[in-house]
Amino acid sequence: MMVLEPARDALRALRVNILRSVLTTLGIIIGVAAVIVMVAVGAGAQAEVAEIINSMGADLIYVFPGTSTTRGLRLGAGTVSTLTEEDGQAIKTEIPEVQVVAPYIRGRGQIIFGNANWNTSILGVTPEFFEAREWGVADGRAIAPEDLRGNSKVLILGNTVAQNLNVGSHPAESIVRLNRVPFTVIGLLEPKGYSIGGWDQDDTVLIPMPIARTRVLGERALSGQLVSGIAVKVKSPEWVGYVEKEIQELLRQRHRLRPGEENDFWIRNQAEALESRAKSSRTMSLLLAAVASVSLIVGGIGIMNIMLVSVTERTREIGLRMALGARRRDILAQFLTEAAALSMIGGVIGILFGVLGSMAFTAFGEWPAEIKPAAVVVAFSVSAAVGIFFGFYPARKASRLDPIEALRRE
Repeated sequence: MMVLEPARDALRALRVNILRSVLTTLGIIIGVAAVIVMVAVGAGAQAEVAEIINSMGADLIYVFPGTSTTRGLRLGAGTVSTLTEEDGQAIKTEIPEVQVVAPYIRGRGQIIFGNANWNTSILGVTPEFFEAREWGVADGRAIAPEDLRGNSKVLILGNTVAQNLNVGSHPAESIVRLNRVPFTVIGLLEPKGYSIGGWDQDDTVLIPMPIARTRVLGERALSGQLVSGIAVKVKSPEWVGYVEKEIQELLRQRHRLRPGEENDFWIRNQAEALESRAKSSRTMSLLLAAVASVSLIVGGIGIMNIMLVSVTERTREIGLRMALGARRRDILAQFLTEAAALSMIGGVIGILFGVLGSMAFTAFGEWPAEIKPAAVVVAFSVSAAVGIFFGFYPARKASRLDPIEALRRE
């Protein structure tokens, strides 16, 4: 028997009962489409996490002041001021793996432009802040060293603040009032979006650190050289863990902490939290794909059921073929090819629906879906394997029929 003859016989048999063949493939179609869509949704979620990682900085370390204890109650990080600008300078000087260090002070205040006003976060920063956070200026310029030396009343708007104040897309040279102090807008920050913790990074304004201490935050500002935090950008994400340990040892020495004494500062590694989020996203993607794969198994059971019915209906045909010289392996090949053909046809149609479904999910569901070619290949391969696996038993049953008994069947 030629190699292509079982395929021709299989397609001829499927065309005889075209409606039944279509209904049989529905399980495979749904299964393949579901796998592709679920993997695409999971990949989209991972891409979103990667975007958050890029916005937050996988090579970024934050150092926060320590905690205070009142009547046995620990009040949390930042409740006692322990960090200074000199600490930041020491980190930059004594740890070669550090690229840039940006101390900052934080507060809140009301910003007014015309008839609009908005309560927002205020960050008093140095020019190094923009490099540390990899935060560019979309319009205008960044804060420069001369702004710090001249105690300049200049301000950079976050995207959310600019929208709520209705300053337009080119707000440079606009005059706003921040905690009743007039400031000249010199720039508009590039949009950062929401952080991994869910807070809006664009809901902020940046001003030079000296003017933040002396004029804007008032009594709430940290006196002297004290800061609210220190952002440390490492030269390579691979060194983040090492640099974190080095920062801890350096600050313990500078703060004269004895062995066994608790740190009076907190260190937060962005990479750890972000990697945890990425792992959760990958796990969810695998779970979604596994759930969708159940449809493939259900489709395979449907193929087995229909093939068993087909063997029963065509028992006399099988006996006739055997009587004319067909071998058992020829019968096995014919029915196995029919099962595989059903599954692969369903796989092709499922791929089409899966791609269209992923595109529709992105267009109407407002959720990123990234189609993975590997997922398409795997889904089709699994669909073919399911057809062969579940079609083997009916094919084997057909090949083992006794020709004489088969010819006697009505």
